[in-house]
Amino acid sequence: MHHGLGHGTHGKGARVTAPLADPAVRRLALVRLRVGLGDLLCTVPALRRLRAARPDVEVTLVTFGRMAPVVQRLGGTVDELLAFPGAPGIPDGPVDEAGWAPFTAAARERRFDLALQAYGDRPAANRVTAALGARLTGGFAPTGWDPPAGSEALHLRYPLHLHEAQRHVALLEHLGLPPGGEAVMGFPLTAGDEAEHAATLAAHGLEPGRYAVLHPGASAPTRRWPVDRYAAVGDALAADGLAVVVTGVPGERDISARVVAAMRAPAVDLTGATSLGGLAALLRDSAVLVGNDTGSAHLAAAVGARSVTVFLPGDPVRWAHPGPRHRALTPTVACAPCPHLACPIEFRCALTVPPAAVAGAARELAAS
Repeated sequence: MHHGLGHGTHGKGARVTAPLADPAVRRLALVRLRVGLGDLLCTVPALRRLRAARPDVEVTLVTFGRMAPVVQRLGGTVDELLAFPGAPGIPDGPVDEAGWAPFTAAARERRFDLALQAYGDRPAANRVTAALGARLTGGFAPTGWDPPAGSEALHLRYPLHLHEAQRHVALLEHLGLPPGGEAVMGFPLTAGDEAEHAATLAAHGLEPGRYAVLHPGASAPTRRWPVDRYAAVGDALAADGLAVVVTGVPGERDISARVVAAMRAPAVDLTGATSLGGLAALLRDSAVLVGNDTGSAHLAAAVGARSVTVFLPGDPVRWAHPGPRHRALTPTVACAPCPHLACPIEFRCALTVPPAAVAGAARELAAS
């Protein structure tokens, strides 16, 4: 598999420093390569800012094809998805080596003016970005990786200290987007979403503002706060008079069922029963969401819901949303945050986040 290098200058000796302020830059490839709902939602503030400042720019998002349903819901901030076949060093999906040549050919046909590595702290993503054949190549410069000579100004050293949404805004501002304040999340709802949501509430006797949502699943085992602790929080909120709803993707039905079974109070299990838009509306109208560091927390932030997020190995600096409508509960162990998908010891971080603290934070938000 061959990864070519893109060009970081207009021509020999000509340095470009603010391509997003250049009217000649009209075709942009954003190399995201992520498969998480939260990852893409945290890109939306930057995309919205870009659309407002440069409505003439055609934005192609480069990521795995299975993310198409999410990309279609990004509020018109993306014009096209260019399906990524995977590549060595990108752990988010399988590698289809036969798909590499057609992928790079399709990229070169688009004659991108600018290709940006918007993936993160991994040099493999810079190799993918360089292979797109754009006139200018830039984006995040991972830790320990140096940009090709002449393209230094088109790269931003990966800002580990910023929230995920702010990182992408910072990148675009570095490249010429006018400064514009905070990174604002967003997820537009359709009439179909609202109709589905109204039917869900009616079918289960739920009233807006009178139910709490528990989301006990997550893609990695280390990000799942234990089932019995979710059940304890659910019972505490039910004792306050709130209905309790449990949500998740279809593959999380077992986790949700175990939470419902462990609760003393009844709960409505909607795991796998809503569309993405239906879930967004459900969260918007809830009293509070209690969940793990996963996509539902970012969807809640995007629709203005109140949320309590239990962080175990995850990094709250990167993923916890600021503001009075959100609370982040973090473990009191020296090994957190950590990169493990499965804990190599006794999962002690989960045991240091007590149900009473999570229930207390949820009660405060629900009453606000």
